[in-house]
Amino acid sequence: RAFCGTPMLNQYPMWKNVLVAVVMFFGALYALPNIYSQDPVIEVTGTRNATVSDALQAQLEAALKSNGITPKRVELSSDKLQLRFEKPEDQLKAQDVVAKGLSGDFTHAMTLSPDVPTWLSGVGGKPMNLGLDLRGGIHVLIDVDMDAAIEKAMEVQVANLREFMRNEKIRYVTVKSIGTAVEVRFRSIEDRNAAQVKVANEFRSLLFTDREEGSNAFFSAQVSDAELREVRKSALQQNITTLRNRVNALGVAEPVIQQQGDRRIVVELPGVQDPGKVKDLLSATATLEYRLVVGDLQQARDAEKSGRVPAGSRLYKERDGTPILLKRQFIVTGDQMTSASSGFDQQGGSPAVFVNLDSKGARRMRNVTTENVGKPMAVVFKEKRTIGRDENGKPIKKWVEEVINVATIREPFGRRFQTTGLDSPAEAHNLALLLKAGALAAPIDIVEERTIGPSLGQDNIDQGFTSVMVGFALVLVFMAFYYRKFGLVANVALAANLVLIVAVLSIIQATLTLPGIAGIVLTVGMAVDANVLIFERIREEMRVGSTPQASIHAGYEKAFLTIMDANITTLIAAIVLFSVGSGPVRGFAVTLAIGIVTSMFTAIVGTRAIVNLMHGRKRLKTLSIGGIN
Repeated sequence: RAFCGTPMLNQYPMWKNVLVAVVMFFGALYALPNIYSQDPVIEVTGTRNATVSDALQAQLEAALKSNGITPKRVELSSDKLQLRFEKPEDQLKAQDVVAKGLSGDFTHAMTLSPDVPTWLSGVGGKPMNLGLDLRGGIHVLIDVDMDAAIEKAMEVQVANLREFMRNEKIRYVTVKSIGTAVEVRFRSIEDRNAAQVKVANEFRSLLFTDREEGSNAFFSAQVSDAELREVRKSALQQNITTLRNRVNALGVAEPVIQQQGDRRIVVELPGVQDPGKVKDLLSATATLEYRLVVGDLQQARDAEKSGRVPAGSRLYKERDGTPILLKRQFIVTGDQMTSASSGFDQQGGSPAVFVNLDSKGARRMRNVTTENVGKPMAVVFKEKRTIGRDENGKPIKKWVEEVINVATIREPFGRRFQTTGLDSPAEAHNLALLLKAGALAAPIDIVEERTIGPSLGQDNIDQGFTSVMVGFALVLVFMAFYYRKFGLVANVALAANLVLIVAVLSIIQATLTLPGIAGIVLTVGMAVDANVLIFERIREEMRVGSTPQASIHAGYEKAFLTIMDANITTLIAAIVLFSVGSGPVRGFAVTLAIGIVTSMFTAIVGTRAIVNLMHGRKRLKTLSIGGIN
């Protein structure tokens, strides 16, 4: 048997030492971006066909200079103009100047942008995302218009009932919704009774009552309370999903979007400082409607001139101002689109949006196009658009409905087709994003908004940093005093652990919040706990007479399973918190889970590598580990 005191007992193979060195190098590299400051920035972007240019840059710089504001740096790219400032106060002053200097073709947003050197960003170095409580941003409370959701559901119910009776060749006079019921009028009681039997068999969730007025007979189909509750619930969930998809698609990092109560939604957007920008983002509505054309151009002009629109029709205008009559009842809308993508028409090369319909929409589109081959169909583009700004620089918005395309139906089609007539590839891209995100199931109203300024966020960062440093310093003092040289080794590993946590948060672009900082503070204590177990085991081995080299080896080997068990159970708790929690709770869980993994590496592999380098090639008589010399 080999002599237990041989120096070969505590030596790592070369690859393990290289692994530790490489991990620490890349950890330090990707943690480095976080030491650079974040500049207050105003971003200017164009809408529709407008693009930022040198002329716009010169115009805004001149306006800022005339108001005594000097940007730190101005950066112009192909799609945006960034105005960087030294202080948040300068950013706030410049915001009013920029708002007044922009036309309705441009939008601007206040945000923060890291001032990372080019060489570091070139290798993928980015600072971690900061949450609303650290970075500043906007908290918005949204109310969902449930009355509108029910009204929309009733329109669908009326359309379904009308289509069913038409397919069943049931004779009726009118179908309309009254509150939460659908009322159908018939010419006779016999027609009513026969129809009611068929409709009741098909629509089993409706509650039916009937009545007579003179020669007319009616039945009323009331939607049940349970179904109304489901409509409200569905509207709220669809709006949450739509807002989340919309925010993600438009590039806002790490938003918090969650339900509050029965009809409200909380939205938190870290880093955004412009409430107007948030309102644009959340309430943006752009969708398509497909309708059949009624009559010809002369009839449309007569209707526009006289103001009398034929029954069952609506008067629209094309983008060049030409009037056109369309059927009041649409074929399909954006609600029935399952996916959308932008591209170019293969024949004409113009911007296009390619859409896929759900099964119901595809079936209806197939039926309508089959029955109307050779007839024109129009595409109506609906958008809430900024048409200018008032004297205070606030945007003026207006609903715009315009026909972007009229084409003859050459052959039946159903699930997938394309829409052209858009002004630019950018408009096609934005429309595809909004269609992909889905339409809002019900209108929303912003009932509360709070802006957390960057200065308050910086105060929270300073306090959080102080708490981490105080906890870190106390642990350093205790370990150095109690475990002597081995305590210093543990302190080095603890510092390396903090660097690795920051690096991993930066690499995965996780969001750090105040609860996340609490998770880091907790990790500091848990990381050193592993070394306490190892060092106590080494001391115990020394007391029973083992050699120093054998004690070191036994300390790491025998404490490993205990450390693994403790950390795995904590990691499971962190995973559960992340799975069922939301917002700040998930932030805490993320930093806790990352801290557990990195502390396992630094406390076991990292400290073992250092101890091996210190003592692995020596024949020792004693160890400086506190209490045993």
